Amino acid sequence: MAEQFHAQQLALATEQARNPLLAALNAAGQQAFAAASVPNRKTEAWKYTSLHNLLTGDFQRTASQSDLTAGLREVATLGSLKAARLVFINGQLSSELSDALALQQVTLFSQADAEQQALISRHLGTVLAQASSNNSGSAHLFNDLNNAALNDGVLILVGKNQRLEQPLQISWLSSNNPQPFSITSRLLMVLESGAEATLVEHYASDEQPQNSFTNALTELVIGDNARLQHYRLQLMQEDALHIGSTHVDLARDSQYSAFHLGLGTRLTRNDIVVNHNVGGSHCELNGVYIPQNQQLLDFHTCIEHKVPHCTSNEVFRGIMNDKARAVFNGRIHIHPQAQKTLAELSNKNLLLTNTAEIYTKPELEIYADDVKCAHGATVAQLEEKAMFYMQSRGISKKEAEVMLSFGFINELLEALPHEDIALVLRPLLAHRFGRDQSLSRHLLENETAGLSGESA
Repeated sequence: MAEQFHAQQLALATEQARNPLLAALNAAGQQAFAAASVPNRKTEAWKYTSLHNLLTGDFQRTASQSDLTAGLREVATLGSLKAARLVFINGQLSSELSDALALQQVTLFSQADAEQQALISRHLGTVLAQASSNNSGSAHLFNDLNNAALNDGVLILVGKNQRLEQPLQISWLSSNNPQPFSITSRLLMVLESGAEATLVEHYASDEQPQNSFTNALTELVIGDNARLQHYRLQLMQEDALHIGSTHVDLARDSQYSAFHLGLGTRLTRNDIVVNHNVGGSHCELNGVYIPQNQQLLDFHTCIEHKVPHCTSNEVFRGIMNDKARAVFNGRIHIHPQAQKTLAELSNKNLLLTNTAEIYTKPELEIYADDVKCAHGATVAQLEEKAMFYMQSRGISKKEAEVMLSFGFINELLEALPHEDIALVLRPLLAHRFGRDQSLSRHLLENETAGLSGESA
C-alpha cells in the first residue's frame, strides 16, 4: 500500500508541477519525496496516527471541474464574518465567490510580477526548511510532497507599517467528485516591519460525503514589530482527509497569536512550528479539537526558542466522543543561547465515552539555565457532582453533558479577539455537542440573550 501511494503521488507531482518559477522547489521536493519513507507505527511522530485511510485510497488525480452548489456558497461565507474573502474550490480559484478586495490584496504565484516573483523566491520554502533541523517530526514527507507537486499558490504581502482594516479570509473548499482526488494548497504570507493583519484560513466542504486528500502548507514570515492574528478553522465533512502544516518565522519584537480549530475527519494531521529567531518576540498559540464517531485528529506543535528574551504561551483543549481518537504532541525547545525565556504549555482533555482515546505528550527540551518554563497535561471525564447538580435543577442528563462540554472550551472562545469569529463558532460547536438541536438550546438561548443585552 505504502509503495503504491508513494509511486502514485510522485507521478502526479511530476505531471502537475509546471510553473517555471517553482521549478527548483519542485525538483528538490520530488527528489526528497522519492527518497523518503512513508511513516508507519514505528515512526515516533506517527506512532498513534494511522495512515491506512490515505494509503488505501486512490488519490492519484486532481479534481475535475466542480459545479458551484448552494452548499458551497453557504459554507464559503463563514456566517456573519466581515472579511475580504478569497475562495478556492478543489484547489481552483473561484472568482465568483471571492471578493474584489481580497483579489487586490493577494497574488497567485502564477500571476506574480517580477518583484513579487523575487519575493516568492526569497521566502518560499525557507521557513519550512528550518523544520528539518529541529528533530520534532514536523519535517515529514508530506511537506516534500507539497514542494514536489506545487503548481500555484497564494502570496500575501503586507507592506511596512501597513494595517489590513478587515480580516483576510482564505477559504479552501472541497466538494465530492466522481473519483478520489488530491489537492495541493500553499500560502506564503509576508508581513514587513510594523505591519498588522488578521488571517483566517478556512478549510471546509459541502455536506456530501467527500473523497479528497488535501495537502496544505502555510508559511508565515513576520517582520520586526509586526503583528499577526491567525485563525485556522477546519470544518470539513468527516470523510475528507487532511494533512496540514503551519510554519512561522518571528523577527524582533514581533507577535504571532493563533487559534486552531479541528472538528476531525477520518484523518486530520496538523503540524505547527514557530521559530523565535530574534529577541523580543511573542507567540500565543491556542487550539481546540473535537473529534467524534471514528475520526482521527492529530496536533503536533513545536515552539523553537532560539534566542534570548522571547515568550510563548500555548493552550490546547480537546473533547473526544464516541470512538474517536486524538493525538496531541506539544514540544517547547529551548536552545542553549535562549536565556531569559518564558514559555508555558497546557493541554487538557475530556473523554465523553469509555471508547474515546487521547494520546497526549507535552515536552520540554531545555538547554539553557536562566529560563522559566512550565508544561502539563490532563485527561478526565465529566464530573459526577457537576452532572448531579445540573440534573437536580431540572436539566436533562444529555443537556447537562452538552453544557459542561461546551464550558470546557468556552474560555478559549471567550478570549478570541474577534467577536465575529466567536459568533460563527459558538452555534457550530453547540450543535456539534448537542447533535439534536434541542440539546443545545440553552447555549444558543444564552448567546442570543447576551447579544440582546449588548444591543440594548
